[in-house]
Amino acid sequence: MEHQRKRNLVGAGPEEIRDILAGLEEPGYRARQIYAGIYARRLRSWDAFTELGKPLRERLKGRFSLEYPPVLRVFESKDGTRRFLFELSPGQRIEAVFIPEEKRDTVCISTQVGCAVGCLFCATGRLPMQRNLTTGEIVGQVLALEEDRAAAAKRLNVVIMGMGEPLLNYDNVMRAIRLMADGGGMSVSPRRITLSTAGVVPGILALAAEPVVPNLAISLNATTDAVRDTLVPINKKWNIDALLGACRGFPLESRRRITFEYVLIGGVNDSPIDAHRLAKLLKGMRKKVNLIPLNAADSISLKPPDPERVLQFQKILIDRHITANIRRSRGADIAAACGMLAAQ
Repeated sequence: MEHQRKRNLVGAGPEEIRDILAGLEEPGYRARQIYAGIYARRLRSWDAFTELGKPLRERLKGRFSLEYPPVLRVFESKDGTRRFLFELSPGQRIEAVFIPEEKRDTVCISTQVGCAVGCLFCATGRLPMQRNLTTGEIVGQVLALEEDRAAAAKRLNVVIMGMGEPLLNYDNVMRAIRLMADGGGMSVSPRRITLSTAGVVPGILALAAEPVVPNLAISLNATTDAVRDTLVPINKKWNIDALLGACRGFPLESRRRITFEYVLIGGVNDSPIDAHRLAKLLKGMRKKVNLIPLNAADSISLKPPDPERVLQFQKILIDRHITANIRRSRGADIAAACGMLAAQ
């Protein structure tokens, strides 16, 4: 009970920490030291803040905690990918994925317990929506996974495309992004942060006006409203025209593009006609396309596409001068690949 009464400062911004220290009648530079200790130095114990005097450390220890989401279990794939299962409270579990590569590491994090969108091809969509994650629970996933990095000097990419729809937890997600991008703290460049949305148009419009803007990825997955209504039910609220209209007005810095994610499903959206239609829909936009062959899961009745069909789809896009990459599945053997996160 004593622990539960403490306020967790993981997720607190610089202004909040400054106000706390002002309330303790401590100078402003102490707030900067604490902020940097939490986010830049990744300190998890007040005793580790050796630059603070012992009386202040004891005061902080009695009132505030430095807690990351509790890791229940870690699963490791044969390809080196690791899936982290967090248990926030009994019955409330989320997942994050750590993907090591030669020149960079990527962490994929969640924003909700469950998901309200219910995409037909996604195992997470089968879970009931329970609640939004707090800012601290979002950034805490990155901090927890960073502890597991073998080479911290490698570039870090953060993708916000785990469990949940980020733009339905807009305020907490944006606070988390600002904390990640702050050069005085976590110092992850916005160019290394990607937010993926199923198409929450008001959120895309709001994101365009933010002072810190991550890369935008759109989970498109269909070229007609009839098919997308089934695969991505949120399309019934904001259809393809509305979604692409918001994307066309999205401000892009030089050398930045919108990524369109397209899960290829056998016999559903993987035809040459779909490929030509996709090229037409995206004409004139600064974009790239990630083709993601469906990852099969027990809870999903859809089928992966034929490999030759995937290559044919890619070739049609490339022939239309569209950058189209086939996403190599990572961590499928531990249910960590795209669309497979189900809090198991």
